[in-house]
Amino acid sequence: MELLTIGAFARASRLSPKALRLYDELGLLRPARVDPHSGYRHYAPAQLERARLVAWLRRLGMPLARIREVCELAPAAAAEAVAAYWAQVEADTAARRDLAAFLVDQLSRKDPTTMTASSTPLTLRAAARTDRGLVRPANQDAAHAGHRLLAVADGYGPDGAAAATAAIDALRHLDADDRPDLPPADLLAALEEAAGRAHQALRDAPAAAGPTGGGSTPGTTGTTLTALLQRGGRLGLLHIGDSRAYVLRDTGLIRLTQDHSFVQSLIDEGRLTPEEAPAHPQRALLLRSLDATTDVAPDVTLLDVRPGERYLLCTDGLTGVVPPETLQQVLATAAGPDEAVTELIALAREAGAPDNVGCVVADVRPERTTEVAAA
Repeated sequence: MELLTIGAFARASRLSPKALRLYDELGLLRPARVDPHSGYRHYAPAQLERARLVAWLRRLGMPLARIREVCELAPAAAAEAVAAYWAQVEADTAARRDLAAFLVDQLSRKDPTTMTASSTPLTLRAAARTDRGLVRPANQDAAHAGHRLLAVADGYGPDGAAAATAAIDALRHLDADDRPDLPPADLLAALEEAAGRAHQALRDAPAAAGPTGGGSTPGTTGTTLTALLQRGGRLGLLHIGDSRAYVLRDTGLIRLTQDHSFVQSLIDEGRLTPEEAPAHPQRALLLRSLDATTDVAPDVTLLDVRPGERYLLCTDGLTGVVPPETLQQVLATAAGPDEAVTELIALAREAGAPDNVGCVVADVRPERTTEVAAA
């Protein structure tokens, strides 16, 4: 069989020689022959079909690891794999579109020439609940729905329940501070200071320090912490770990937090797809959390808020088994926070509830004023 040089094969397959060398190194498209003296690559004409498939899949934006899997499948199975990949791309694009709309809205609210936020005082109507689930022997989740403060925490380790409770207790004093005109910098500083207090509480607990540190390392006690603090027309968001915060607006369900987990880092690097994450053996490994052995490094963000928005805070016991589209459906149709929380936990249990579940749902409403009835 007459072999093609790498240049001729590149022209026929519409892949550059540089790409062909990379695919050889990755084991994706091996040459038929490599000259033992010059190292020059030669390819068989029969390899063009696979090379063109690789080129088409790259144009779709498919990661190389996934292309390798598709190329090893029979045609029918490969077609199904490509269809599944594209469905995920469309879902991700829709999520990014919703996020873009959310960011446009947030930035527009900060522009004095386009600000339309109401000066009406706002309040939160919220409900919180945790559930042990169907597998874990104890409940190490904690949740709080207060007048101004919403929070969830997912404890882990020998004394995880106490860690989760302590983390939320360190924030509870913020509920009593009703200053509606708290400056944004002070709002964020208050959340950071409370996170520091929670961290110190874990350091002071003798049972918290395990033999080794580092996120959710076995033997270490710690907790995630995700909280929202409302002041006037703003919300301060505090987040560390893999619990999550969402907001439901007319643009859809927007995820406000990024997981501080090993699996999320693989997704960000393109080494893992979101649909593969739930089955990853290290899906529970945290890169950041509150524990006694590492420095505290929470994300703190300021959000503008309007009446009619609905917020969800939850631990991964919910998001690990209930998909985002179902979360959105429940939040969009539930009559109120109590009904939403009850239905979400019921769905987690229907899905097997392998982990503890904690969630808070809150509606943003105009604050009621006292009305004088007509005589």
